[in-house]
Amino acid sequence: MSFFPSRPGSTSLRDLFAMYPERAKFLLEYHQAVMRGPSPLSVAERELIFAYGSGVNACTFCHATHKYTAAHLGVDEGLFAKLLDDIDSAPVDARLKPILRYVKKLTQTPSRMTQADADAIFAAGWDERAFFDVVTICALHNYMNRMVDGCGVEVGEAEHRASGDRLSSIGYSGVAARLPAQG
Repeated sequence: MSFFPSRPGSTSLRDLFAMYPERAKFLLEYHQAVMRGPSPLSVAERELIFAYGSGVNACTFCHATHKYTAAHLGVDEGLFAKLLDDIDSAPVDARLKPILRYVKKLTQTPSRMTQADADAIFAAGWDERAFFDVVTICALHNYMNRMVDGCGVEVGEAEHRASGDRLSSIGYSGVAARLPAQG
């Protein structure tokens, strides 16, 4: 339920972005750079990381939307419940497991990060760019989780699925292009 007195009832993220398009466009362009720009991580892997971290945060909105985005990009929808239950036994590429452990720890206990946590990612064959992208995706999902939960954004399952389809097909800059002109 929306926490905005001017928007009683349900408010979607698109509604929120339409209320503040000058900020939304900037934020969506940053999403485009992080989630769709050049990276050693595939677009599907980045969406998986975003959805997983949002699940760790128990942010239903972001977890569902990015789970469906990842599914449109070829990630099995059933994987997310398994990852949230136990990374080690989940059927995910072994190279992603240290990344997901890092994201979980950075999300839950950021002040406890160590060189050994980062080294596990490097030992799995990822380079410094991939490491930075992981940290950036984690920071971005934490920001968005706080924003949507703090504003009371929520939608139904159909809208999560539609958002996943939209993000997988037109990306974040496509969503930004559909926002109303800045006033």
